[in-house]
Amino acid sequence: MMDELPVTPITPITPIVGIIVVDKPEGVSSMGVCRVVRGKLRTGGAPKRIKVGHGGTLDPLATGVLVILVGKATKLCDRVMIGEKRYAAGIDLSAFSETDDREGEREEINVATPPTRVELESACTGFVGTIMQRPPAYSAMKVNGQRAYKLARAGEAPKLEPRPIVIHACDVVSYDWPIAILDIRCGKGTYIRSLARDLGVALGTGGMLSSLRRTAVGPFMIQDAVTLDQLPQPMTQEDLSPVERYLPQISG
Repeated sequence: MMDELPVTPITPITPIVGIIVVDKPEGVSSMGVCRVVRGKLRTGGAPKRIKVGHGGTLDPLATGVLVILVGKATKLCDRVMIGEKRYAAGIDLSAFSETDDREGEREEINVATPPTRVELESACTGFVGTIMQRPPAYSAMKVNGQRAYKLARAGEAPKLEPRPIVIHACDVVSYDWPIAILDIRCGKGTYIRSLARDLGVALGTGGMLSSLRRTAVGPFMIQDAVTLDQLPQPMTQEDLSPVERYLPQISG
C-alpha cells in the first residue's frame, strides 16, 4: 500500500471587520476615500471583494470626518448616518452661485450696508429647530428617477420640494464681512449649502458656501481621524477600530 500523504490543515480566513475615521481632504470624493482604504486592505491580505463603505457623503470641496465601514460593519451605515453632524462652515455673504458653493459661477450681490454681527446672529437663530429646507439643485436627490445634479448640468431646472430637517444649533464663530464662520449641529439630510443660500436670503445679502469642515458624526470626532497620508500601507485588521467600541453610542 502507498503511504498516505499528510493532510495540511486549512486555516480559516478571519473576516476583516471594523471602522476607521478618516479626515477627508478637499478635492477627493467620499467614494474615492473608500477606494484608497480598500486598496490598502487588499495589499494587507484582505479579499479582493471586501466591502468598504462610508457613513454619510461629504462633497469633494468639503473636508473632515468621514466614517469608513469595512466588511460586515457596512451594515451599520444607516445607523451612523442618522447621528448628529457638526460642521465648521464658511459662508460668503457677497454672492450666490448656481451650486450654492464656490464650485459654481458666482453671482455677485451688491450690498449697500453689510449686516452687523448682531443681525447675523439673529438670522442664524431663525434656522434652529425643525425647518423646511429646499435641497440644492446640484445635489444627489432624485427627481423622477434621475439625479438632480445631472438634470441641472443638462440645463434642466430640477424642481426640488422643501423637506423637514433639524438644526440643533447655528452659532457665529467669527464674522469679517463678507465671510461668516458658523458652528452648526444638525440632523440627517441637512444641506449646509442650502443653509448658506437661505441665510443670505434672510439677510438680504448673497449666501454661498465658501468652505466646509465636518468635525463630528455622532460619536466619531475629528480628533480621532487620520489623514489619507497617515493610513498604513498595507492595512490590516489591527488598523481598524472594533465595531463594539462604538455600538453603544450609535443610534438605532
